[in-house]
Amino acid sequence: MAEDEQELRPYAVTQGRTRPRHPMRLVTLLAPGRTQPAGPLAPEAAQALALCRTEHRSVAEIAAHLGLPAQVAKVVLSDCLDAGVLLVSVPDTSNPTGSVQLLEAVLAGLRRKFPDVA
Repeated sequence: MAEDEQELRPYAVTQGRTRPRHPMRLVTLLAPGRTQPAGPLAPEAAQALALCRTEHRSVAEIAAHLGLPAQVAKVVLSDCLDAGVLLVSVPDTSNPTGSVQLLEAVLAGLRRKFPDVA
């Protein structure tokens, strides 16, 4: 029975949706929006918002922190974009170290998600 519940979970999190309304790549950076939530957020959305309040985060990193498949996380994050609680952050391309920092952030998220992989 527990195995069936795990298979149902992503479906329940996305309310049956399989595609986000906003296109996002795994390296898309998200930041807190200027809008306060109109009501209570879904637990996953609230966790994503909390993560982005400390620093801009990539979709891959948020998915790893939430323990969700990337596509499920994209649907949740797309809902946050619709609500205005998260914004897509456009990196400063004039700073060449920014891309290195992004790659390090993605790598850190993957290492947390998959600690046994070298």
